[in-house]
Amino acid sequence: MKRRPMRLLAAVAVLGLGASLAACSGGSTTAGTDSVPADAEYDGPKVEISFWNGWTGGAAPVIVPELISQFNAEHDNIVVKNNAMEWGDIATKMPLAIKAGKGPDIAVGHGDDVATYAAQGLLLKADDVIEALGYSEDNFPAGLMDAGSYNESQYGVPWSVTPLGLYVNTSVLTEAGLDPANLPTDAESYIAALDALKAAGVQGEWVDGYVFTGTFEFQSLVWQFGGDLFNEDVTEATFNSEAGVKALTWMTDLVDNGYSPPDVAQDANINALISGDTAFNWNGIWQTTNEALQSVEWTAVPVPQIGDEQAVWSSSTHWMFPANKGQDPNKSAAAATFVKWMNDNSAGWAETGELPAQNSVREDPALIENYPALEPFLGELEYAHYETSAPGITGATALITTALNEALQGKKTPQEALDDAAAKANQILEQNAQQYGG
Repeated sequence: MKRRPMRLLAAVAVLGLGASLAACSGGSTTAGTDSVPADAEYDGPKVEISFWNGWTGGAAPVIVPELISQFNAEHDNIVVKNNAMEWGDIATKMPLAIKAGKGPDIAVGHGDDVATYAAQGLLLKADDVIEALGYSEDNFPAGLMDAGSYNESQYGVPWSVTPLGLYVNTSVLTEAGLDPANLPTDAESYIAALDALKAAGVQGEWVDGYVFTGTFEFQSLVWQFGGDLFNEDVTEATFNSEAGVKALTWMTDLVDNGYSPPDVAQDANINALISGDTAFNWNGIWQTTNEALQSVEWTAVPVPQIGDEQAVWSSSTHWMFPANKGQDPNKSAAAATFVKWMNDNSAGWAETGELPAQNSVREDPALIENYPALEPFLGELEYAHYETSAPGITGATALITTALNEALQGKKTPQEALDDAAAKANQILEQNAQQYGG
């Protein structure tokens, strides 16, 4: 659970760095070009490449070094050096390190960070890598490649996806007289379950206004009601549309109708699920690795379809090729070979509570045989929505969380809270256009 909140610190750090890097946003390139030279297999001289990532929690600190050791043993001409640090530290250190020519040769970033790094001139284009390695959009979940693109070029190669799901304490359902084998799939069945739980003295879903639960539930609901967070070219916030108001009203009604207590604190809802004080929790796939959850009877299913469309929020991570000053083209080419090998051998990544992005790995029956708790999340990728990709976007999306808190605490109506947040988000989008162009 600790690694997800660090994601927010990374977003804030990237936002704060934007202004200071705007004046020097033209990044250095490799051998006079802004693309990564790549072949299916690197056959150049022996190189040592530096790999920066934020995988410091859960099973990742064990799995990543194991994978790197195996890769190094299989490649006589490439040595990968792992450098794991908190996501927030990467956000603050990597831009300045790249400008000084001391950044990594390969790094991992989240979908809503890639465009910001690219617009600052900190990344090499990955179009040639994708072609050389034989990748296309069909190798990954639909829409995922868009999260790693900027200005009609690809800057990220997908690595993992982390959709939201509905976690269920089945013991609580049973005690309330409900059948754990017949879980809600739509608004009608969900409300019916909440009513039955309420009659048994249980507030069935504790709804909050925090990023890793409430905000992602809200975004899922906006898409389910047929709306979107921003317009197509990300120049205007649209989360205050009719769909957005329906989404937030659905959430505030959970409190107003007694299905949820008011003022739910950060992580209080997943903790309440574990303690048996609630039955349902909209949360990310990473909770499947929560050790405390294993002490109770639980299951996970796709989030219910509350609106007219199937939709669910999902995060993503992507490989990025830094444009270090004086970057060695051989190191970038070797990094491309490393990326392909890691994706091909990513089945074990499921142990961290994330799904490998590469379809051929994720769809192998052996993955679910080894990690059965992840199965309910697989089908959601057919209708998953990923982070909005635009430079500086995290500053605008952070205001969604502000609106949720104001509405859930009764300080503003859903419409007022979303309108105020959208107005501030539009100011940020305008500043982003001036800073990054567009």
